[in-house]
Amino acid sequence: MEYLTPPAGTLTTSLAALSVGVKPATIRDWVRRGILTRCGGSPGRPVYRVEDVQAARETAKPYSGNRRKAKAA
Repeated sequence: MEYLTPPAGTLTTSLAALSVGVKPATIRDWVRRGILTRCGGSPGRPVYRVEDVQAARETAKPYSGNRRKAKAA
């Protein structure tokens, strides 16, 4: 069960995504890439500090993917 109200000063994955205008998958990607760190919760229901989420938004670069550049004709 997800928190009805997360602990003060923290956000669930969904709330963190809403607060910075990204998808929840982006929040999980930031954690995987080391841009954002969980501060508690459970493995399936992590929570993040509000300040850390805001800092991650400023730090994160747009994902460029593994796209191949088109060859010039």
